[in-house]
Amino acid sequence: MVRKDNAGPLVRGMYWYAKRRYGAVPEPYAVFAQHGGLLKAAGVHELWIEKAATRLPASLRQLVQYRVAVVLGCSWCVDFGAMVQRLGGLDIDRLREIDDYRTSDKFTDIECKALAYADAMTTTPTTVTDEQVEELDAELGHDGALELTYLIALENQRSRINQALGIVEQGFTSGEACRIPRV
Repeated sequence: MVRKDNAGPLVRGMYWYAKRRYGAVPEPYAVFAQHGGLLKAAGVHELWIEKAATRLPASLRQLVQYRVAVVLGCSWCVDFGAMVQRLGGLDIDRLREIDDYRTSDKFTDIECKALAYADAMTTTPTTVTDEQVEELDAELGHDGALELTYLIALENQRSRINQALGIVEQGFTSGEACRIPRV
């Protein structure tokens, strides 16, 4: 990890922005700061995704990403994902029932279909069916289904990278790391 006092101007700027936005510097930023090129690429990518992924409701986008993190066991992504949902005004109490989404009354029909799709994409090898894709395409539109697919794949990438590098929960959910969030 790169500490702020050892960081160059770009990294210090990213740390300042992250701390202001989240209340703490997310550990993946500090790890990626060891490779300036990857840090820049990942940072630009994340900002573009945030701007571009707007076809689906935020609640659905966040929910499927949270599900992937749970399935893969990425404690950092679960922690950060719960915080993002909380700051977005979403119902985080229902996240306790995420493993029972098929039978829980806390999730809508489209959320259950999207969560099942996230499970199918996250399973190795994937178990996505043509019927799932067709149904989601019919309900969400082509752009919505593509966005859903992309966000699920992206969260698979994030979760797997964080786990491989030993990045674990940081206290975002408890509020310890996120005292003064800027939404």
